[in-house]
Amino acid sequence: MSFHVLIPDSVNKKAVEILQQAGLRVTAPGQMKREETLAAIADADALIIRSATKADAALIAAGTQLKAIARAGVGVDNVDLPAATARGIAVMNTPDGNTVATAELALGLMLALARHIPQAYDSLNSGKWDRKSYMGVELRGKTLGVVGFGRIGRAVAKRAQAFEMTVIAYDPYVSADSGRQVGVEMVDLDSLYARADFITLHTVATAETREMINKDSLAKMKKGVRIVNAARGNLIHEGDLAEAIQSGQVAGAAVDVYSEEPPPAGHPLVGLPGVIDTPHLGASTEEAQVAVAIEAAELIVAALLHGDYRNVVNR
Repeated sequence: MSFHVLIPDSVNKKAVEILQQAGLRVTAPGQMKREETLAAIADADALIIRSATKADAALIAAGTQLKAIARAGVGVDNVDLPAATARGIAVMNTPDGNTVATAELALGLMLALARHIPQAYDSLNSGKWDRKSYMGVELRGKTLGVVGFGRIGRAVAKRAQAFEMTVIAYDPYVSADSGRQVGVEMVDLDSLYARADFITLHTVATAETREMINKDSLAKMKKGVRIVNAARGNLIHEGDLAEAIQSGQVAGAAVDVYSEEPPPAGHPLVGLPGVIDTPHLGASTEEAQVAVAIEAAELIVAALLHGDYRNVVNR
């Protein structure tokens, strides 16, 4: 009997094709409701998910035959890693597929933030011709601080250098020599806060990084700094950032991710003047969705048919 792969999220059809060509049985009806997923997972050997499905302890417990979970994307914060590890289930991610998409979004948000593009668009479409209110700044000659210098952080740095920005970065796992090889100075976090005109976040969400952007760290930054977050919402204390924008300590922020998604009514950053909000579009390109679907499917085929487990994020 062939292995069964359940895909309860909307994933590009390339994933299904690869799995079926390998002889695996696939259930992929499109976006499934929670109760439907709980019912269907009972005889599944593997699970491929995006961000919509929460592979929490209850879902993992219902998957009594589960051997592997593949996340079509980088972040695995929607997977209960301790629960999966306790059951001996490998959790794998696809770190390469959406690198360019997320890096390009971060640069797009940075440009929109520097030149007030969304606000000027809204103003013109409301019948106004107001140029004075939208005086911006250039990226050229500014210092960009990159927090987290992995795949996406490096891709952002490369593109920022094309805009003639000076790039500094903080990452405790990256050596100074490694940064120098790509023209980036590795610095400590306080130095980054003090020197950067723009700060972009590309680090993972951990106990150490949770709400690393808060009242204390914001006070260490240059007055008028601009902040971009296309990584994880809980890297920022959203209330503290809102206060810093209102006080003028922070000139503006562009956020694509939130501590709770979708953000609830009354969220301190949504609708706040000086903030550009987008609905978690980091990986939302046609190319990225194809790439992560293919990578996730190939991970499952290698794991189930060949015992070859790659990109495993839990032990």
